[in-house]
Amino acid sequence: MLDRRCVLLASAALLLAAVPAAAEDKADQAASPARIRAIASFSILGDFVKTVGGDRLDVTTLVGPNGDAHVFAPSPADARTLAGADLVFVNGLGFEGWIDRLVKASGTKATLVVATKGVSPLKSEHDEHGDHDHDHDHGHDHGHAGHHHGAFDPHAWQSVGNAKIYVANIRDALSAADPAGKDVYEANAKAYLDRLDALEVEVTAAIARIPANRRRIITSHEAFRYFEKAYGIAFVAPTGVSTESEASAKAVSRIIAQIRKQKIPAVFLENVTDPRLVKRIADETGAKIGGTLYSDALTAADGPAPTYIDMIRHNIEALTGALATS
Repeated sequence: MLDRRCVLLASAALLLAAVPAAAEDKADQAASPARIRAIASFSILGDFVKTVGGDRLDVTTLVGPNGDAHVFAPSPADARTLAGADLVFVNGLGFEGWIDRLVKASGTKATLVVATKGVSPLKSEHDEHGDHDHDHDHGHDHGHAGHHHGAFDPHAWQSVGNAKIYVANIRDALSAADPAGKDVYEANAKAYLDRLDALEVEVTAAIARIPANRRRIITSHEAFRYFEKAYGIAFVAPTGVSTESEASAKAVSRIIAQIRKQKIPAVFLENVTDPRLVKRIADETGAKIGGTLYSDALTAADGPAPTYIDMIRHNIEALTGALATS
């Protein structure tokens, strides 16, 4: 009888000890709200969102490392992911030509945040379809006239100054969606903006080391015009702002002639485009291949450009390495 009473007393003591622990668990759960489910359309934007959001977010990126958002084809799984999101961050300026269809297909109730709000957009100068050669006399159109990439160049992130606008828009959207985390988002954004300020100083100093007569290069598509406007390196490309377009024979011939006339010192590959055209231009002109520039996507974690800051630094090192000396 005594043994049974001891067992009962011990069991009761264990139950009483468990009550405060359970209460603490519930209190911890109440103090830790569900994480915001955020979607970013592509890897560069995803890096911004993760940096500002920190541990309060679960971030999914639709177009991952080394992916090309221009030609991305959303899957049913992407629609399901969007359906469960709280916030969807997009670049805007026509970059994600597929986003409206995906939003409609998903039925998502998420808030759509356009990261380029407040950016001064550059008009798309390249005639992506009007320069195709049609030496045949029949009426079939083999070009890309059905594609429309918008009136503006969407690659605004290539200016660090514009990247700061992205960060501010992300901070404000997260604070509105999750007021309890406002202080966190503001602190994270402030720290990141300070790093971007320092990065811009690095970029400006690096460009200053390149002789003015060598600040002109060839790339695959028009992804660097914001960089050109901000920092003074001229980028020439055989195709327009989208990788969907194909360079005509006339456009390639014009660029080859331009390289020879202006003695353009280097051509650069891009991580999201087919390198064969640029290599052909280099072979025909004798211009050296300066390396690979990262334009529309980051690399995986083990690559040279896993974050936006890494990407800009990599590009600057490649440019100065090819252009700073003859």
